[in-house]
Amino acid sequence: MIRHQPAGRGHVYRPSLDQRIPTVPEADTPVELRVLAAPTHHRLVVDVTVDGATLTHELTQLDTDRDSRETDQDGHLAEAAAAGEHTDGLLPWTVTIGPFLADSRVTYRFRDPDHDGATDGFTFTTASWQQVDTAVRLTGSAADRLVAGSVSWLRGAAGPHRVRFALHLDPEEHVVGLGERFHALDQRGWAVDTAVFEQYKNQHTRTYLPVPFALIVGAEGWGFHVDTSRRCWFDIGRTDADLLWIEVATDPDGDDPSVDVLTWTGRPNEVLAGFLDYVGRPTPPPDWVYRPWASGNEWNTQARVENEVQRSLDEDIPIGVVVIEAWSDETSFLSFRDAQSRPIPAEERPRLRDYTFPPDGAWPDPAGMIRRLHDQQVRVLLWQIPVIPDHVNDPQLDVDRRALIDHGYAVREADGTPYRNRGWWFPGGLLPDFTSPEVRTWWTERRRYLLEDLGIDGFKTDGGEHAWGDELRYLDGTRGDVSNNRFANLYPQAYHELIERTGSEAITFSRAGFTGAGSFPCHWAGDEASTWAAYRASIVAGLTAGASGIFLWGWDHGGFSGEIPDADLYLRTAAMACFCPIMQYHAEFNHHRVPSRDRTPWNIAERHERPEVVDLYRRFAVLRDRLVTELSSQAARSVASATPLMRALCFEWPRDPTIWEYPLQYLLGDGLLVAPVTEPDADEWQIYVPGDTWIDPWTAARVTGPALIHVDAPLNQIPVLVRQDAAYRLLHLFDDLP
Repeated sequence: MIRHQPAGRGHVYRPSLDQRIPTVPEADTPVELRVLAAPTHHRLVVDVTVDGATLTHELTQLDTDRDSRETDQDGHLAEAAAAGEHTDGLLPWTVTIGPFLADSRVTYRFRDPDHDGATDGFTFTTASWQQVDTAVRLTGSAADRLVAGSVSWLRGAAGPHRVRFALHLDPEEHVVGLGERFHALDQRGWAVDTAVFEQYKNQHTRTYLPVPFALIVGAEGWGFHVDTSRRCWFDIGRTDADLLWIEVATDPDGDDPSVDVLTWTGRPNEVLAGFLDYVGRPTPPPDWVYRPWASGNEWNTQARVENEVQRSLDEDIPIGVVVIEAWSDETSFLSFRDAQSRPIPAEERPRLRDYTFPPDGAWPDPAGMIRRLHDQQVRVLLWQIPVIPDHVNDPQLDVDRRALIDHGYAVREADGTPYRNRGWWFPGGLLPDFTSPEVRTWWTERRRYLLEDLGIDGFKTDGGEHAWGDELRYLDGTRGDVSNNRFANLYPQAYHELIERTGSEAITFSRAGFTGAGSFPCHWAGDEASTWAAYRASIVAGLTAGASGIFLWGWDHGGFSGEIPDADLYLRTAAMACFCPIMQYHAEFNHHRVPSRDRTPWNIAERHERPEVVDLYRRFAVLRDRLVTELSSQAARSVASATPLMRALCFEWPRDPTIWEYPLQYLLGDGLLVAPVTEPDADEWQIYVPGDTWIDPWTAARVTGPALIHVDAPLNQIPVLVRQDAAYRLLHLFDDLP
């Protein structure tokens, strides 16, 4: 057996072991051909035919050490992420052919010279870059940034596959945005792309939430949006210091391969306003969103959830939201684990009365639990995944699988068969096709009882990154190259449509997204380790997300995965989270092994024998609860002014060159300048004050910027300044903290 798939499995960063690289070969560029073959093959060759002439090349076995792991971190998700692709016992081989001239038609087939038979033939025609004049339509007030003569397209046999062009960058300009980015606030000097991707920790230039929109901050501010959901590549002064090169995937079979780019000029918020007016503005959530959140993947029983909430209240630590991830234990995401019910037919809408809950089960009385949590002023979110898992023996899942297949509700392969998830998480699962309003309604109506009968307050819409492969087919007529990125938005959109139908004051809490994701609040930064580097990266993620229109953002402060943070890191991140749109701690599943890896303040205190952690965390949680009214008010102002709630300093001081030396400082609303402590063993901290007059709420000292100051940084406070004209509404919040 010899297996070759020219397009591979659709992983956007890691070529498959049986793939052609690149999938669309270019003229004058070598081509790598990979195959997977049965161990019985000891020798493989490929016959390559060009213009009637055939050459035979020997393959060699591929060294897969460099491809063997996608992460070296621990945690239960790391084990799955490291598994990579499944080879079914086949061994990888490789050969490099070419390069070839432009427009060469190349046919190749693989065979074992020691056995009869060969694979089917595979064919490609080499594409080449050709300069054109009409492939890019730049509109708006910064259209003159297009570099003359820079537009070209990569044209193959069917038509153009990509369009490439350059925009001019002035020496003093900085580039901010392009979605939630973890590696840098200023993207200048970097190369990134816009593929929704689940990178388990260490995201760097990969992201769950790309947006092809950027602010250009400098003497004359401007910005642009590439109006496409297809993948884009940005070389932001990396190759040419004064040029921003953009490549955009196009439809080679389409009638119009041109790319539309919208531009705006003005201050950062004015540019962002133009973008949000085009794609949709964020919607302020209910006020309870701004209270402290808590979660843990091992809180997988009713008793555990109620005990953790009660422990927080007993410790006088405010808690406003609990996210229950393990309520269904990664099976149906429809009913509580070990609830008893007949399989609910696909055409019916489940109700709470359809379920009975064993008194000795994990969730004996979920309705009572939610009622009691509400009585304690605690809101409840339940976890969701947009997948029907494979290889799980469950009668309800069988019903839902059949519905997706028989009614054509699933995302499909090019041959019309249901797409099976190719990623490492929930491999082989079916994906509902959310491009169809009918499917969105069917999927969410199955969950309506959770809102109406149980009274939950929203859904953690996790895992919107499962659609892989440009060749996939969607019910609205689009392919994967168009709608795989869109899937990340259509998924929470489905739940928001349910929320509107039920008249609930509920929210979604999503990891993945794309252009316009801010219209479906809220979001968090995904899976992170408990390290200082991950902490700094998360602050950058929040600022770049905000600059891209995602205003209601948070992260798992202190980290989510692996060993717990040390006490100092935990407290420094809690202090920062106190001053970001959503404050939450959360922890990965660890099979209930001892010692616990929960990120509760009491577990951190007990593990590190630092009892003061509980007292110090209480201080920040109390302060956070006092900030709710301010955050709610400022969020409304943020939406109205197109200014992120958690905003980079460039939104207020775009022409101050010094702010770029302090990329982790930010404004929270109009009144707070936050300078998180992001290094260990710090007892004082440096703050750059760009302008205006500010008051230190801890000492009452006043400072007028621009100025560079040093402040004490004990663990019980965070370096933060209050704008003088906001002192009347903010300073008293810092008084008499526990």
